[in-house]
Order: sequence, then C-alpha cells, then structure tokens
Amino acid sequence: MIRPYFEDQDFSGLEFSQEDLTKGEYYNCLFTNCSFAKCNISDYHFIECQFVNCDLSNANISATLFRDVKFNNCKLLGLQFNECNALFFSATFDNCQLRLASFYKRQLKSCAFLNCQLHEVDFAACDLTKTKFYNCDFSNALFDQTNLSKVDLSSSYNFNINPEQNTITKARFSQDQLIGLLRKYQIQVTS
Repeated sequence: MIRPYFEDQDFSGLEFSQEDLTKGEYYNCLFTNCSFAKCNISDYHFIECQFVNCDLSNANISATLFRDVKFNNCKLLGLQFNECNALFFSATFDNCQLRLASFYKRQLKSCAFLNCQLHEVDFAACDLTKTKFYNCDFSNALFDQTNLSKVDLSSSYNFNINPEQNTITKARFSQDQLIGLLRKYQIQVTS
C-alpha cells in the first residue's frame, strides 16, 4: 500500500480531534498551534517536521516515526515514546512539557531537551549517551539502569539519580545539584 506523501506544507490552527490528519508520510512540514490531543496518529511518519505550540497530549503514537523532528513550546503530556517507531528516532524538544511521558528502553543519543519540564518522565533502561539536556526540570523523573555517559546535567535540576543503578561515566553535574546523586543516602548537605 502506498502512503500519501506531504512535503513542505504548513498546517496551522487545526483541531485534529474534529478532523483527521490523513495517515501518511510528512516531510519538512510545519504544524503550528495544532491540537492532536487524544488523537490516534499511530503509524504516521514525520520526517524533518516542526511542531510549534502544539498539543499532542495523550495521543496514540504507537509505531509512529519521528525522525529529525523539532517540538517547540509543545504540550506532550503522557506520550508513550517507548511505543513509537524506534528506527531513526531523533527529536529536539525546546521549552516543552513532557510530564508523564515514557522513553523506556529508547536510544536517545541524537536527541536534545532544552528548557523542558520532564516531571515524572520514565527514562528507565534508556541509552542517553551524549544526549543534550539544558536547563531541564527532572522532578520525579525515573532513572533506572539508564546510561547517562557523557551527559551534561550541569544546568538541570530536581533529578534523583542513583549512581549504583545507573551509568554516569563522564557525566557533568553542577556542584549545587550534587544532592540529586546523594538523595538515596539520606544525608544532609549544608553550605
């Protein structure tokens, strides 16, 4: 079956819970102020697309391909990135809310998270080697058997990472946030 193909198109202000986005392959498309909240966009292909001020909260992204996708100022609550197509997965998240999202067992080596709320995000069993995190809030995020080698967390905060259960070789942390590595020991650090 041949997929419909859309290239260099702009989609603005659309509510996809009221009208469906045609299932197909989207290349270099721009989605601005669109809502995909609770929509079924499973098995769609988004390649080199941008989502700006969009809401994808609780959308079904099972088998969806995201390759070189940029999310700017998006609401991505509850997204199960662990169920999307893992082949060539790469994305940049800038100033996004990703609360309750899951990246369980994903390789995120080609991803960047900039100024994001990563509250209660599941990073268990992920390979985050060299993933870029800048000024991110990791409140209640889950790190378990996660590879954080060469990750720079020096500008991020509210993380709780157990060095005994995660790989943190050559990772960078700010002195102010070292408590995030020591929390399990229930020690008190004073200045």
